[in-house]
Amino acid sequence: MPHDAITAHASRSAHASTLGARLIRLPWLLPLCVAALLLGGWQTWVTVADIPPYLLPSPWRIAQTLTSDWGLLSAAWWVTVKITLWAFVCAALLGMAVAFAFVQSRWIEAAFFPYAVLLQVTPIVAIAPLIIIWVKDPTWSLVLCATLVALFPIIANTTQGLRSVSPGLAAYFALQGASRWQMLWRLRLPSALPYVLTGWRISGGLALIGAVVAEFVAGTGGTATGLAYQILQSGYQLDIPRMFAALTLVTLTGVAQFALLSALSRRVLAGWHDSEVLG
Repeated sequence: MPHDAITAHASRSAHASTLGARLIRLPWLLPLCVAALLLGGWQTWVTVADIPPYLLPSPWRIAQTLTSDWGLLSAAWWVTVKITLWAFVCAALLGMAVAFAFVQSRWIEAAFFPYAVLLQVTPIVAIAPLIIIWVKDPTWSLVLCATLVALFPIIANTTQGLRSVSPGLAAYFALQGASRWQMLWRLRLPSALPYVLTGWRISGGLALIGAVVAEFVAGTGGTATGLAYQILQSGYQLDIPRMFAALTLVTLTGVAQFALLSALSRRVLAGWHDSEVLG
C-alpha cells in the first residue's frame, strides 16, 4: 500500500475514533438526534396525510397548545410534581428504614418482607378509592397512593445492598469490636450505595406513575388535581392537542427526574466505585 494511502487511512481512523469519543462524552446527543427524526417524521406524516387534530395533532400543534394553555397546564403540572416529590421522599425514608430493620434480623425480614411484596403486587387502582375515602386531605391521599407504588424498589434494593458486603470486611469489623451501628454506618451503607441509588432511580419514575394513576382515580370522582385530571377533561371535551400537551409534560417530568437522579448517582459514586471509575 502506498505511503499516502496509509497516511490517509490512518487519518480517517483517527478522525472516526475522535468522533466516537466525542459521542460517548455527549450521551444526550444521539437521543436528541433520534427524537428530532421522529418528530420530523411525525410532523411530515400529519401534514401530508392531512390528519385532523382531533385524531392526531402534530408536534407543532402540541407546542402551540403548550404555549397557549400554559397557565392552566403549569398549575396542574406543579400539583403533580409536588405529589410526586412528596411520594418519593416518603418512599425513600420509609423504604430505607424498613431495609435497615430487615438487615438487623433475618426473623424480621422473614416475617414482614412478604407484606412488602403484597403492597407491590396489589394494583393501586383497586385500593386508591379506599385511600381517598379514608384520608380526608385530597393531596395527602394522593401522596399515600403514590408512596405505596414507589416503596418496594427501595426496600428490595436497599436490603440487597446492605446484605451484599464483603465477608472479609465484615469479619474485620467484628474483630475490631465494631458495634452494630458502626457496622451499619461505616460498612453496610457505603457498600449498599449503588443499590440504594438504583432503587431511587426506579422509585422516582414509579412515584410519578403512582401520582398520575391516583389523580385519575380522584379525577373521576370530580376532584380537580393535576395533569391526569387535565388529560381526563381534555378527553371528555375532545381537546386532543391539550391532552397531548399534558402527556408531554408528564413525560418530560419523568425524564428530568430520572436524569437528576442519575446525575446524583454519578456524583456520589464518582471516584471510588467500579461502575463509575471503569465508565
